Amino acid sequence: MNQTEIEYRHVIKICQDLFEKKNKDYGTSWRILRLPSITDQIFIKAQRIRTIQDNGFSRVDEGEVPEFIGIINYCVMALIQADLINSTEFEIPFEQLKAMYIKQVVEVMELLFNKNHDYGEAWRDMRVGSMTDIILMKLFRIKQIEDNQGKTLVSEGIKAGYQDIINYAIFCLIKLGQAQGQQ
Repeated sequence: MNQTEIEYRHVIKICQDLFEKKNKDYGTSWRILRLPSITDQIFIKAQRIRTIQDNGFSRVDEGEVPEFIGIINYCVMALIQADLINSTEFEIPFEQLKAMYIKQVVEVMELLFNKNHDYGEAWRDMRVGSMTDIILMKLFRIKQIEDNQGKTLVSEGIKAGYQDIINYAIFCLIKLGQAQGQQ
């Protein structure tokens, strides 16, 4: 395993552990949310991160890291929700939900490795603030596609947007972890 894969898997483990704990606390209550509502939840988290970055501090005792974790988990929820769009089943048994989560993150990780091959890990030279801006841009794109009832002329769809956001959020967490380790 290369360094990126090790770091990526570490971040995913943290996110999945939190997702599973919250599922035990709340069940799959998020299944009531329509995709645009999940998109808005992700947007709120990304906007808060940008505000923290711009102001240099937060008044609530949570920084960027928990928000990036939340972005990743909400994006996974959105991908699961998109797969279950025609299902009226709100409660999902834990083991089934866990398998759905893993399926989504494995697919996203494969996308990352393919893109990393082509882009040569350019993200490592990017600033966390720039990646936050890209996440926000992708959210505005998703919102526009949702407003167009999912129709696009030449663009990737909503699923690709959520997948890219997951990868950028993971990159941010990797970079923030490196910055915290240097302090």
